[in-house]
Amino acid sequence: MTAKNEGARAPAPAPAGALPADASPAERVQWLRAELDRHSYQYYVLDAPTIPDADYDALFSELQALETEHPDLLTDDSPTQRVGGAPLAAFDTVRHRVPMLSLNNGFEDEDVVNFDRRCAQGLGRTAVAAPADDLFSAAEADDNGVEYSCELKFDGLAMSLRYEDGRLVQAATRGDGETGEDVTANVRTIKAIPLKLRGKAPAVLEVRGEVFMYRADFDKLNARQAEAGEKTFVNPRNAAAGSLRQLDPRITARRPLSFFAYGLGELEGAERPPTHAVMLDGFAALGLPVCDERRVVKGAQGLLSFHRDIGARRDQLPYDIDGVVYKVNAIPEQEQLGFVSRAPRFALAHKFPAQEMTTTVEDIEVQVGRTGAITPVARLAPVFVGGVTVTNATLHNEDEIRRKDVHVGDTVIVRRAGDVIPEVVAVVLERRPADARAFVMPTACPVCGSHVEKLEGEAVARCTGGLICAAQRKQALIHFAQRRAMDIDGLGDKIVEQLVDMGVVRTPADLYKLGVAKLAALDRMADKSATNLVAAIDKSRSTTLNRFIFALGIRHVGEATAKDLAKHFGKLDNLLAADEAALLEVNDVGPVVAQSIAGFLAESHNVEVIEQLRAAGVHWPESEPTARAPLPLAGKTIVLTGTLPTLSREDAKEKLEAAGAKVAGSVSKKTDYVVAGAEAGSKLEKAQALGVPVLDEDGMLKLLADAGEGEPQ
Repeated sequence: MTAKNEGARAPAPAPAGALPADASPAERVQWLRAELDRHSYQYYVLDAPTIPDADYDALFSELQALETEHPDLLTDDSPTQRVGGAPLAAFDTVRHRVPMLSLNNGFEDEDVVNFDRRCAQGLGRTAVAAPADDLFSAAEADDNGVEYSCELKFDGLAMSLRYEDGRLVQAATRGDGETGEDVTANVRTIKAIPLKLRGKAPAVLEVRGEVFMYRADFDKLNARQAEAGEKTFVNPRNAAAGSLRQLDPRITARRPLSFFAYGLGELEGAERPPTHAVMLDGFAALGLPVCDERRVVKGAQGLLSFHRDIGARRDQLPYDIDGVVYKVNAIPEQEQLGFVSRAPRFALAHKFPAQEMTTTVEDIEVQVGRTGAITPVARLAPVFVGGVTVTNATLHNEDEIRRKDVHVGDTVIVRRAGDVIPEVVAVVLERRPADARAFVMPTACPVCGSHVEKLEGEAVARCTGGLICAAQRKQALIHFAQRRAMDIDGLGDKIVEQLVDMGVVRTPADLYKLGVAKLAALDRMADKSATNLVAAIDKSRSTTLNRFIFALGIRHVGEATAKDLAKHFGKLDNLLAADEAALLEVNDVGPVVAQSIAGFLAESHNVEVIEQLRAAGVHWPESEPTARAPLPLAGKTIVLTGTLPTLSREDAKEKLEAAGAKVAGSVSKKTDYVVAGAEAGSKLEKAQALGVPVLDEDGMLKLLADAGEGEPQ
């Protein structure tokens, strides 16, 4: 065994081989499963995808079709069985054949030195003591030092996976260490966990590990939750735990969970590996995901060196950890050291400093982002957390402030992880002072004074002064000049930044006042480049109505919507005079888009800039407006709640809005229908109390179909 093991990784599985043209359905099914398993291993375990998502989806769809056509070929370890089955009434209890024990914790370097000393004494050796003045001494430990396997301590949920003859048959949570919950149906949806092990597997193999969520996946999940008006998660650990404890596996299947194996429980039909490091390599060879951040070292100095190395790189890791774990590497030596109380003597969790601390909220202010998003920010009493002094923390949006019930004067828990902006995790309600003050979202932008609006179904409030707001100025100009908008060749990001920073350009209309001399004064702008840019700006005066509408940067108005608006209204003045009802008559314009356009045009500053652009000579051909039949569900208000069987909330919303319905976020007497799925909560109860008709997904689709049939031709 070498002194350092960076983590062996099994070679990628070989392609399944060519399939004869006359292959039977059974042969085709076996080939498809092998290919899908191979590509999943490359993607989820090795992080080295070999085919585009579309190609994988095509293989998956073909397998699904074959298994539907030949149900006798369906097996429980098929890749198609990861989608999640019917909801469970409750989780069954599982008794662990080998207890899942907890680890003793160490917080100081001295704790690690003492741990090494105890292990050495228990094995009849002499610990190599680190110098008192330099616990990180680079001096080599002697050959008599204890050898350890060092790993990361993941901030997730401990899990036990039981394989019999290589097939996953059971998954259970740690619980109290003796008994846990049977979450097999949920764990089967996690693509990183193989349903069938590679190669020759033992008769029984119980793998211990951690279910967790990568930070990037966690951020995407929270963004989807917020967009759908659902509860967001505090941190990746809570998200992973909450996802695994869903009684409906289909919900778990939509959550981006991952897994790392790090321990061994019951084993039959194979010899126990000689060392912990060899065991991890064996897991990897069987197709189980094992973290590469592991090392074999000797003595306390080796342990502390590993801790220091990981601590320095902690912020750059793609997942959350709260420490590292040391285990005596040799399995016979682990058995010799044994256990004390409910923890092994041969292992120690060396924790990192807390990334969550408490402090007080001194004020709540708002910041205006480049897209006009109004973000509340907590001004905090300075607190040292995650290695830095924190004085500000994001509160995301008004809904988050209400959900967390944050008041000025509150004592709060603040979390910081790496370079991520610190955030307020929770309020310590028992410490709330009598004079605590609730936050009130401003109705006017603090930068430009324009109206602040929050569209139905959106969590973020925004400034409507898109064309004049200084906070949005650069973004508005870059969008205005892009090729698909006004197509001003040569007006790139760097030039826009200089023009704004120098105060030369405040609105898009100011671009048409620029001369060669003013542009030539910019950095890296020669006379010829300035002349070419002036010519490009002049050329952009002649455009089309749809390009001009798109260039205004109205939220939710993309190229397709801009074309529909231009075609429908024909003339800009007709659009400027339109109210929400008139806007809803435009093809593919629903309530959210109509509200966004009306709010933008209701801001006098924006209309003033539009008139300045026309005065500067920006023009386009105009035509007579076109009319369209009213949408079948126009005037209907519908509320979505819970999880639908096949449609995401966004898909359902798009279908309803395309038919003219307004999708609202709350139930009232004016609500026409409530569409309820699994885990529908207070909205369903309120609908029933008010006598509002309640539909399931099939009922909603029938409503859409019936409305479509009744639509005028």
